Amino acid sequence: MICFKYNTNMDIKKIKLRNFEIGGDKLTILAGPCAIENQDILNETAEKLKEITSRLGINYVFKSSFDKANRSSISSYRGPGIEKGLEMLKRVKDEYDLPIVTDIHTPNQADKAATVADIIQIPAFLCRQTDLLVAAAKTGKTVNIKKGQFLAPEQMAPLIKKVEDSGNTNIMVTDRGTSFGYNNLVVDFRGISIMQSFGYPVVFDATHSVQLPGANGTCSGGDRRFVPILAKAAMAAGANVLFFEVHPNPDKALCDGPNMIALDDAEELFKKCRDIFELVRS
Repeated sequence: MICFKYNTNMDIKKIKLRNFEIGGDKLTILAGPCAIENQDILNETAEKLKEITSRLGINYVFKSSFDKANRSSISSYRGPGIEKGLEMLKRVKDEYDLPIVTDIHTPNQADKAATVADIIQIPAFLCRQTDLLVAAAKTGKTVNIKKGQFLAPEQMAPLIKKVEDSGNTNIMVTDRGTSFGYNNLVVDFRGISIMQSFGYPVVFDATHSVQLPGANGTCSGGDRRFVPILAKAAMAAGANVLFFEVHPNPDKALCDGPNMIALDDAEELFKKCRDIFELVRS
């Protein structure tokens, strides 16, 4: 039998978050609705995903966005905005005792988001914005930099250094696919190992990787059928963390519905991914 050894045990920084470590020997999942729609959807998703991940022995961080600034159309749904959105995320955080990840789009949002979020996320299209990275770093929170669809994985190194040079070494980097022609993304799984060589946990965003940017004219398309395939492949390639956008009814979601997985489908997929994660590290 031929055994392949992946680069999962290289010198990856373990990021302490509450009572668990990101980048250690337990899978971490960031998951929740794409954009905040209402409190009921947030609560339903948070409650069920916490129960699932607790039972499966998976570290869990709740994700949702108070604003989706990069939209195809000015009329596209963006979310409730930072003030109302952070209030709603804080209710989830307090009621379900969950850490929170949410994204920011301008430097002046960083400190305000940090009052609720445990992880500040940098959107892919904004990953090179120096002022945004510096502002996120200076909050002292963990910074998750999503790799731009237009970047090679090697090009994440200078972006990581911007955060390090701003005094923060609690960093994660996320692959969410790479532009391939018009309205399409592909995933090069070599990127996971390449980005792990920078010394930080690598997240694989399985739902944005099936997005078809702008394919529907005034909104993005996508094909959630391929989410399980990509997520399991990322686990086999040695990714440290998985990212999913999850909704009770994706077909009726106000944002990125074609990419999101249904809440009822989460447990089976999470279990399979956990099993592959553990097998790779056995």
